[in-house]
Amino acid sequence: MITTTAVPLSSDEIDGLLEDLVARWHVVEPAHAADGLRGRICDLHRFNFLLWHEEDIARSPDVTDAKIAQVKRAIDGYNQARNDSIEKVDDWLIEELAGRGIVAGPDAPAATETPGAAIDRLSILELRRYHMREQIDRADATLEHREKAAARMVVLDMQRTHLMGALSRLLGEIFAGQRPLRVFRQMKMYNDPTMNPYLYKTGSRTAA
Repeated sequence: MITTTAVPLSSDEIDGLLEDLVARWHVVEPAHAADGLRGRICDLHRFNFLLWHEEDIARSPDVTDAKIAQVKRAIDGYNQARNDSIEKVDDWLIEELAGRGIVAGPDAPAATETPGAAIDRLSILELRRYHMREQIDRADATLEHREKAAARMVVLDMQRTHLMGALSRLLGEIFAGQRPLRVFRQMKMYNDPTMNPYLYKTGSRTAA
């Protein structure tokens, strides 16, 4: 039987943190808010929050081409930071497992998703739920629009329940030594001036 007492944060605690931060950051500027695992989850969530709102700007028909280019660069930067943050969440968990001496057996099956990746999905889901709730409460929208948003919210809530349950099982199995945790390295290339041909070829032409 898997117990959740050894897990650093439960899926309920993680989701509660994400939900609270989304609401808070729509009032105050997003900022690093904690240390340890909470801090790493906070950083991941913050980059998803910033990404979400840059994507909204990019789709506005009123912005100039120059603004679109600026937003695209911001999106690339935030997405790189987001992927790095997913790995940092998993790195923290691996260090915690090592510190506790928890090692999965050689035949223990690995999951297709790491806890960091699952928390990233939960982060985006909480952003969707917050903004869907805004649509449900829109005074300037039609009744049909609000009802459509409410129906979508039912699906989002169901997905949230399923994802939290899966994350809870995954963390429980990892900290019970039943599954190994291996960080999935993204190896993003587009922001690396030595890997992206459009960057290193431009650099060589500039140098020449």
